[in-house]
Amino acid sequence: MRLLVLGGTEFAGRAVVTAALDRGWEVTVFHRGRHAPPAGVVSLLGDRTAPDGLAALGGGRWDVVVDTWSSDPAAVRDAARLLAGRAGRYVYVSSRSVYAWPPTPGLPEYGSRLVEASPDATGVPYAEAKRGGELAALAEFGEERVLLGRAGLIIGPWENIGRLPWWLTRIARGGPVLAPGPRDLPLQYIDVRDMAGWLLDAAEAGLSGPYNLVSPPGHTTMGELLDACVRATGADARLRWTDPEVVLGAGIEPWSGLPIWVPRGELHDAVHGGDVSRALAAGLRCRPVAETVADTWAWLRELGGAAPQRADRPTVGITPEQEAKALALGG
Repeated sequence: MRLLVLGGTEFAGRAVVTAALDRGWEVTVFHRGRHAPPAGVVSLLGDRTAPDGLAALGGGRWDVVVDTWSSDPAAVRDAARLLAGRAGRYVYVSSRSVYAWPPTPGLPEYGSRLVEASPDATGVPYAEAKRGGELAALAEFGEERVLLGRAGLIIGPWENIGRLPWWLTRIARGGPVLAPGPRDLPLQYIDVRDMAGWLLDAAEAGLSGPYNLVSPPGHTTMGELLDACVRATGADARLRWTDPEVVLGAGIEPWSGLPIWVPRGELHDAVHGGDVSRALAAGLRCRPVAETVADTWAWLRELGGAAPQRADRPTVGITPEQEAKALALGG
């Protein structure tokens, strides 16, 4: 298989490239040159937001294109339009954020309302950008040749958002750790490597249409996740399980302040209770959380402990002062 990855040097794109190389695929990576691509690929340089920025893609043919773009949909439109006659399938890594609020229970791929968006838009919020990217790919390649991977929470090695790395580095420091309860709070996420492998399998099998890509509801819990962090780091950390009301009363924001965690309610149900039966039936398999945590910690140690951070995303986590305040309130 001949694969073109638009991006391919960071997180999700890098996982796709690595998985394809492991399969013996011929891989071409189109990127801006800010990060070195994995060894063994054909590297094409260009900036899809600049005039004539796609010039390096003027020739060549591919069986599959994978695009992880999360900004202006017009960039997806332009790339898809250029490649529509020279590539077999277009795989767009989208997001479950494309579902409109209030959410349909389970956020099924068919039957849920979607946010209003345009494939020609620029400067729009994340949800509209992802839905616009979907529409752009569909407009240029057609429904039968487009696979939409609507990812949920993505974690694992190469993460450049900082969610799991924040927990690992905090727990590695040891001492009492604010653990937002309850311990048995169900979580839903996907290891980036499981997502990458499924996308390649699905593309090779000729699948099309939207698929929610996240683990089954309850694949792990907040307690299992943080216990795995303690084991992986080997730190002298003591998890102090604290009621959600106390955490919120200390002024700590769910999701961004304490990454991954969302207290029970409508938002939790949307983030951690999605329907993934369609992807599971198409072969999605998710590794245990302990493996994801251990591999992410090993990767962080290789980097010296400092995880990369996307410039277009806010940093996550709380300060030691915020944590101390919440721990004091919790008694």
